[in-house]
Amino acid sequence: MHLFGAYRFEEDTLVWKAARRKHSQAFIEFLEHLFVERYPTGHFILVLDNASIHKSDASLAALSLFDHRVTVIWLPPYCSELNPIERFWRYLKEQVCINKLYPDMAELVQSVIDQLERQNDCSRIDRFCLLKFMQ
Repeated sequence: MHLFGAYRFEEDTLVWKAARRKHSQAFIEFLEHLFVERYPTGHFILVLDNASIHKSDASLAALSLFDHRVTVIWLPPYCSELNPIERFWRYLKEQVCINKLYPDMAELVQSVIDQLERQNDCSRIDRFCLLKFMQ
């Protein structure tokens, strides 16, 4: 399983979508989920690394459909750690994966989903604070 995610500063929440494979089509489906299903209006700033799934012809064509609503910031090669959401992915792995053993993939996936839902519950004091890294 792979996760695609975007951080929403206005809401201090994550938008995410799981995919079985990490390829351009899955990335495009995440863009559609983000820009069509979840937020059909408004402007976005996307911070993307130089992964081939982000730079493929199909992905660039999909991004171009939202040119009027999206500013893409391309990180320098091999600098994905500059993307603030990477700090959250590290936190998620620490909470769900480190020193934990699951009997099957379904329970691991459910644990990830539970953690993502806790993260988006702004009333929780134990959630990861992405905003503190933006100041």
